[in-house]
Amino acid sequence: MATQTLARLSWKALNSALNSPHHHLLRRTLATEAEAKIRESPDRVKWDYRGQRKIIPLGQWAPKIAVDAYVAPNVVLAGQVTVWDGASVWNGSVLRGDLNKITVGFCSNVQEKCVIHAAWSSPTGLPAETSIERFVTIGAYSLLRSCTIEPECIVGQHSILMEGSLMETHSILEAGSVVPPGRRIPSGELWSGNPARFVRALTLDETLDIPKLAVAINDMMQNHFSEFLPYSTVYLEVEKMKKSLGINI
Repeated sequence: MATQTLARLSWKALNSALNSPHHHLLRRTLATEAEAKIRESPDRVKWDYRGQRKIIPLGQWAPKIAVDAYVAPNVVLAGQVTVWDGASVWNGSVLRGDLNKITVGFCSNVQEKCVIHAAWSSPTGLPAETSIERFVTIGAYSLLRSCTIEPECIVGQHSILMEGSLMETHSILEAGSVVPPGRRIPSGELWSGNPARFVRALTLDETLDIPKLAVAINDMMQNHFSEFLPYSTVYLEVEKMKKSLGINI
């Protein structure tokens, strides 16, 4: 009872002080004292724990990533997604396999801000899953939905491939192109435009450069992979805490 009475009187006194003409001086004093007592450690690492989840299982399906594949920290893989050996998925991309399978083949790369999705079924009767086979380069900001890209192809940045579209081996799609549903890009050809149309046949040197580009991006991926710790770096904070407390484990 006495404690409650004391608390009530203290609260009344504080309210009267805050409502006084000089209340701003009191508020400033209290804020200064609080800041002096609570100071952030100068060697504290500023962590952002609001990061999104990179791996999102859906039902019985969970994304699969090969040991030597690189998936950037802010990429989202959901559901039936498989990233094979040597493949890389770069910053900001979203691979959403909630309706069907998505596969990124050996030594292929999906560059920044790409969106890859797969529908339940394709209106063309072709496979509805999204398949990216080996040595394929997908340019940044591209959108792929229920399409098939055979080995050694290049998709230019800002391109769109719709349901049932097919890129055959050794073909190139120029930047900003749109491939309508069910459209096939034959082997050894360069296509461009909206809708995509045949431009010309590829030269031998251009055909040989397609896998070289994928290998070059794979080599660059190794530098990023060596700096990325999939098990996070929270252990640094733990080590600092143990050192400050004098704990030897």
